[in-house]
Amino acid sequence: MTEDIAYPPLVLKRGEDARLRAGHLWVFSNEVDVERSPLSGFAPGDACAIVDSRGRAIGVGYVNPNSLICARLVNRGLGHALDRSLLVHRLNIALALRERLYDEPYYRLVFGESDGLPGLTIDRFGDVLVAQATTAGMERLKDAITEAAVKVLKPRQLWWKNDASIRALEHLPEYADLAYGEPVAQPMLVREAGLEFECDPVGGQKTGWFYDQRGNRDHLARLCEGKRVLDMFSYLGGWGLRAAAFGAREVVCVDASQDAVDAITRNAARNGMADRVSAVRADAFDHLKALREQREHYDVVVLDPPAFVKRKKDLAEGRIAYRRLNELGMQVLSRDGILVTCSCSHHMPRAALLDAVQQGARHLDRQAQVLVSLQQGPDHPVHPAIPETDYLKGYILRVLPAA
Repeated sequence: MTEDIAYPPLVLKRGEDARLRAGHLWVFSNEVDVERSPLSGFAPGDACAIVDSRGRAIGVGYVNPNSLICARLVNRGLGHALDRSLLVHRLNIALALRERLYDEPYYRLVFGESDGLPGLTIDRFGDVLVAQATTAGMERLKDAITEAAVKVLKPRQLWWKNDASIRALEHLPEYADLAYGEPVAQPMLVREAGLEFECDPVGGQKTGWFYDQRGNRDHLARLCEGKRVLDMFSYLGGWGLRAAAFGAREVVCVDASQDAVDAITRNAARNGMADRVSAVRADAFDHLKALREQREHYDVVVLDPPAFVKRKKDLAEGRIAYRRLNELGMQVLSRDGILVTCSCSHHMPRAALLDAVQQGARHLDRQAQVLVSLQQGPDHPVHPAIPETDYLKGYILRVLPAA
């Protein structure tokens, strides 16, 4: 070794450092020289110095010998330990960006690899933080992360929402608990564009709210005045209530969860929209088929489903699902209607989503015009060297009868 290393080395095979030096942060188990640094010598979450085959240091990271992605690089060079000081520094850098972007403290504060903290997500809801660790390394640092977040942001509460299914890949248990602050009876709220939405940091989806679609929902502004809007996979009514705020005369929100339907009803009342917004509990595909049979039509249809392609091997089946969904959505559109369609599946290419829409349109003898291409908001910045951080894609389309 040419440098003193504070942590035990994880030695890469010859040539396997290229992706890391190009900017990526992941090390796969087959890239490790296990004769020189056996993975069995590390416990899940152990800190390490990642070095190339010639012993040159790349940086400091953490290891999980039980995972295909067996290590993640957190800091380039060996100048900083994985401790509270580094975490405070990274949180301050992340906070500086969000404070430039948003007038109110409601945003994704930390977006994993893109903010230099792989395996960590933190969403901010005013004076409440909801964090999620998806790797053994971040799980090991949980207390230090809590302390750093309290130092930087001084929240009233910090919740750990560690129940993501992806934790199973790291052999981590699922749980949710309050790590800082006192429990209170009132619901957690998120503010978006002057509206308030009730969220659940423990029982809700993900970390409680989908900040990644906020900017995309802004595009509804000139499309909903006096219109009838259908919001599928509505969750807490983000798209639907924004449409109502933009002047929609009627909004129907549909979700498979009764808890979500109840929350939509409360959120509509909270924002003075109970007379124009209704919520229905139903499976999206079944409900769209029923609307088609009833010859119901809407001027704007929003399709924002959960990921249909969670693994690369699911792509073929997922493409079929996206085509079916978009075709059903177009069948309940008015003759000159607006379709908003999205995919949060990283493995679903943007072009494949548009192709699914086009195939559905041609099957129905319709013509689709792309008005806006959608992507995740800037509080979910894309890391140019890490394609996995670029996951959300979508389109706003005008759908017409064929010429």
